[in-house]
This record gives sequence, structure tokens and C-alpha cells, in this order.
Amino acid sequence: MSTATGDRRMRAVVVHGPGDVRVDERARPVPGPGEVLLALEWGGICGSDIAYWKKGASGTASLTHPLVLGHEVAGRIAALGPGVTGLGEGQPVTVHPAQLVGDGVLPARIAGRTNLYPSVRYFGSAAFDPHTDGGFSEYRAVRADQIRPLPDGVDTERGALAEPLAVALHAVGRVPDLRGRTVLVNGAGPIGSLVVAAARHRGAGTVVAADLAASSLAVARAMGADETRDLARGDGLPQDVDLVFEASGAPAALGPVLRATARGGTLVQVGNLPGTPAPAVLGDLVTREITWIGSYRFVDEIDDALRALRDGLDVTPLITHRFPLERAEEALAVAADPHSGSSKVMLRLTAA
Repeated sequence: MSTATGDRRMRAVVVHGPGDVRVDERARPVPGPGEVLLALEWGGICGSDIAYWKKGASGTASLTHPLVLGHEVAGRIAALGPGVTGLGEGQPVTVHPAQLVGDGVLPARIAGRTNLYPSVRYFGSAAFDPHTDGGFSEYRAVRADQIRPLPDGVDTERGALAEPLAVALHAVGRVPDLRGRTVLVNGAGPIGSLVVAAARHRGAGTVVAADLAASSLAVARAMGADETRDLARGDGLPQDVDLVFEASGAPAALGPVLRATARGGTLVQVGNLPGTPAPAVLGDLVTREITWIGSYRFVDEIDDALRALRDGLDVTPLITHRFPLERAEEALAVAADPHSGSSKVMLRLTAA
């Protein structure tokens, strides 16, 4: 990718180290062969963005140099690079943020499950050196095969939520058929609330959401939960639930969640668990013969997410705060504060 020179500049949200995020000025990129230049409009703050800002690391990926944050983004095509066809300037789009590194070949047993490919560059990730800059910037050059046009009627703010909705749709897709089933979603943060919406979209019968924060439970209700359990007020989890989605990622939650899962039932682990030792009560996994399934990112469910948005799945209750790009640090602080009442915090990446 080449970059422009002279006064063609742009702003970007860059994390330089733990607690050090800045709105830096950078050269505006120029799209190379097979790339498009996006003028970004909206970005959603994710837990990984917060982790890089607070700790300088997300999971096992640590910063070794500054990184542009953001993988939940949408905007409009500003220019086409050489050889790009089928797309047009001004077209509203979002981005599939994953790019396989290498030949892309997977063992036959996981053929097609590209989310399990061992070497993936992801927007806004420090997993590689050099890091893969994200999309919290006014412009970004993107490979044309990562572009996903937005359907008619889906604006770029909702389009920026196609990525986390894809995570939720992948999670519910780990179970063959939800139709008519009772579902428990433990953890009603942004992903948990999107799992509520995805389960409802896929035909679940009754959806129960549980969380420690009343504000998160209010979002889950607006996203389609029939019932909520406020764990901070002493509400217990329902018992003997056939299908459970654990979206909190808290090891302390695993014991109660396993106990809530019916004998012979299924637990889908959506929330990221820590990569370091942590105590958890797991005995019921064996004695109740529970099927415990992992769910990681998504394959092509971003296309399903866009179709769901086109067909009327409403993700707007998830959005609780909006900030301009220049207030990115404040936006991160609100998203990270469990007492702020925030769910999905959005950044307006260009002037309205």
C-alpha cells in the first residue's frame, strides 16, 4: 500500500501503550492494486480496543509499536484502486476484518472454517509485527475482497455493527436448530445482547438474559429477551435450561452456568475466557453430561448479519453512546466503565 504525500492528511485513533491513546495525524492512504479507499463514517468500540488501551495487550497479542484501533467499521468507498471492479465510489459498505496469511489450506475436518485458520490478520490487532491497523480513522485502504456492500435501507451506523452481529450469529449457528427452544444468555453486554437478538432471529422460543447490571438487562430486553435475571439483586439463574450461551467470559460464572444447564444440555461459550489459569467450578460438566462448545469470531456470517439487518433485525437499542473521533479517549473510558450504563459506544469517524 502506498501513501499520499503533501497536505493529504487524516486523523486516526492510535494506541501507543497502556493508558496512552491519541488522535494522531497521518498520511491519507492511496489504494493499491485490488484495494479500495474507504472514507470511514462509524466505528463501534469492542472489548479488544479497550484492552489495548488499558493494558497494551489483548489476549496474547501485545503492542510493540503504535496501533490504529477498531474492527467494527463502516463507511463509503472514496476511490477504487487498479483492477477493482463491481464496486463504485460513494457506495456504503462495511468490512470483513479478517485476512488469512499463507495458503489458506485447512485440514479436511475443519474445511471451510476459516475462523480457525492458525494465522489471521485482523483489523486493529497486534497479533503480528508489524501490527494490522484498524479502521478508527478517517480513511483506510482495504482489500476489495474484504468489502461488504450494505443492503438498501441499512445505514453505515448499523452497518458498523454487522461484525459483532456476525459473532453472535456464528455462536447461535453452532447449534443446529434453535426453533422453539428455551435459551439462556449469561452476560448481557454488547455480544450477549446481540446473541439474544440472533437467537430470536433464528426462531428461539423463550430467551432469558442474565447479568449483574440493570442497564445491560434493559438493553437485552430491548433486543428481544422475554425475561431477565438481575444477578446483582439476588436473582438466580433459571434451572434445567436445554441451551445456554455464556457471554460474560468470567471464570467465576462457569460453575453457576453449568449448574443452570440441563442434564444432557448444551453450553456454547461465546465470552472470551482468560488465557491464564483461573479458578472455576466445572464438576457439573461431567456429572450432567453437558456438551460444551466453543465459538470464535465468525466465518462468513457477516453476510448473514447484513441480510438480517436488511430484513428488519433492529440493533439500534444496543447503541447507548456516540462520540466524535476527537473524543476517542472519553469514548473508550465510557465503554470500559461498568457504571456508565453503556452498551455499544460508537465513534463518528468523519464529520456529520
